[in-house]
Amino acid sequence: MRLNEVTYNDAKPVEGYGPGFFRIGGEVFQGAVLTGPDGTQIWDGYDAPEALLALAGRIDVLFMGTGAEIAHIPTGLRTQLEEAGVGVEVMASPAAARTYNVLLSEGRRIALAMLPV
Repeated sequence: MRLNEVTYNDAKPVEGYGPGFFRIGGEVFQGAVLTGPDGTQIWDGYDAPEALLALAGRIDVLFMGTGAEIAHIPTGLRTQLEEAGVGVEVMASPAAARTYNVLLSEGRRIALAMLPV
């Protein structure tokens, strides 16, 4: 069997998570986070769409982690993102983190916004 080393270009993978935190690229972040082509930052959640809208034209898909369980995101936020041309995939944060890591390793143009579990 041949093993291949996974590389992630400029963005960092999600390495772990737990109650109220995420570990991304070797750093621990408390609370909600946004990670993608510009690095990782604390995200103020659904009431702060500006950082998400700034990704328009730079990514193909934004994965939205809704916490421990899958939930709907606010309709107004989804509408804003779709009108800006940002594709949105909503799932529970653990699934969003795994999906993000796989597509990141493929060199896809993606970002990830997650609420803590």
